[in-house]
Amino acid sequence: MTANEARTTRGASMAVPSDLPTNAVASVAAAMNTLLADVFALYLKTKNFHWHMSGPHFRDYHLMLDEQGEDIFAMADAIAERVRKIGGTTLRSIGHVARLQRLSDNDAEYVAPEDMLAELCEDNKRLVQFMRETHELTADNNDVASTSLLENWIDETERRTWFLFEASRPVT
Repeated sequence: MTANEARTTRGASMAVPSDLPTNAVASVAAAMNTLLADVFALYLKTKNFHWHMSGPHFRDYHLMLDEQGEDIFAMADAIAERVRKIGGTTLRSIGHVARLQRLSDNDAEYVAPEDMLAELCEDNKRLVQFMRETHELTADNNDVASTSLLENWIDETERRTWFLFEASRPVT
């Protein structure tokens, strides 16, 4: 590749043809990227708690959080690919995630297992709320595919919330 060809490649447009209006692509991509940042934040927190789980229910909680982490990570890729399919660009770095995320990190040295589950339960509930807001925006912009995907992700996230809630209930 010549230097001129390399410059041309570097300057190539990332635009993907879409029948959505330019303003719809911009607003949907922005909302989906913010959602993606929250998904990455939740993924890392879920894995953090998975790696640092302890106590008498270690095995059950450790395996549940591992499964949930896999589900969350799969959602992340699908969100980013959806943004690209409509002609947007997506997150490029951990710093970009940090600037957009609405879910808080947990850098505590130790978190009790029941507190881990409660925090993840609340974070998943908030994520559902963010997804519903994004769903409304995608529907308003006639982005049927993103709207449909969000419906499935809402269901998956509600399932995680349910499992976390039930696993953290006190024994009576």
